[in-house]
Amino acid sequence: MSTHLPPLPRDIGTVNWVGLWTLYQREVHRFLKVYTQTIAAPVVTTLLFYAVFALALGGVVRMAGSVPFLVFLGPGLIVMAMAQNAFANTSSSMVISKVQGNIVDVLMPPLSPLELAVGFVGGGVTRGLLVGVVTGAAIWFFVPLGFHSPGFILFHGLMASMMLALLGVIGGIWSEKFDHIAAFTNFVVTPLTFLSGTFYSVDRLPPTFWWLAHFNPFFYMIDGFRYGFIGQSDGTLAIGVVVMLAINAALAALLLRMLSTGYKLKA
Repeated sequence: MSTHLPPLPRDIGTVNWVGLWTLYQREVHRFLKVYTQTIAAPVVTTLLFYAVFALALGGVVRMAGSVPFLVFLGPGLIVMAMAQNAFANTSSSMVISKVQGNIVDVLMPPLSPLELAVGFVGGGVTRGLLVGVVTGAAIWFFVPLGFHSPGFILFHGLMASMMLALLGVIGGIWSEKFDHIAAFTNFVVTPLTFLSGTFYSVDRLPPTFWWLAHFNPFFYMIDGFRYGFIGQSDGTLAIGVVVMLAINAALAALLLRMLSTGYKLKA
């Protein structure tokens, strides 16, 4: 007569750490397996942007405030690459899972909406930060950048990656096919990025556009990140910190609501 006891249900606890870590690892392995596309390609694209501006200046040293324009430009390009790749990671993961029909593999395990959000967003933030470090090293090779305030660099780099990672998951949940997420990127993410002061100082804009720029949350992520390198900002730094925290909190609340209700995820 067998004395073996039947398997007992596993006590997961308050947080499913194993499931959360597994989801996060999956998201990280997704982009590391194709690092030439997800890490190397953004670096090349950013350097091409930099080269275009350097060639357009023709060796003339133009100033943006108290710093040379190419030094002013560098931090904006770095944080833009970070944010865009954080968005690309989470949005593609969600849309591909929905289109291929394997989103159920994520929804069926005992993961709470918060754990799902942390897993997806954590993967996007990791890719964004990694792209930022590699891109920054590549730009520094051509134009040495100082470190005026490392705290602002870390804070705004993390907040920028988190904001776009959250937007990526939200956009991916809303999208029903690849055309939808492409439209979200083209009509929301790209315009906000290019109109945020990445390539210029918003202080040189006419008053109406100056005010509009200050309503763009992307402006604050770039302005604070740039200040960390060059010690020069176009906006109020304290307001920028508050805006970044508030936007991320609002996006996180929206994402948790979408995951809790199964919006466009559960039939």
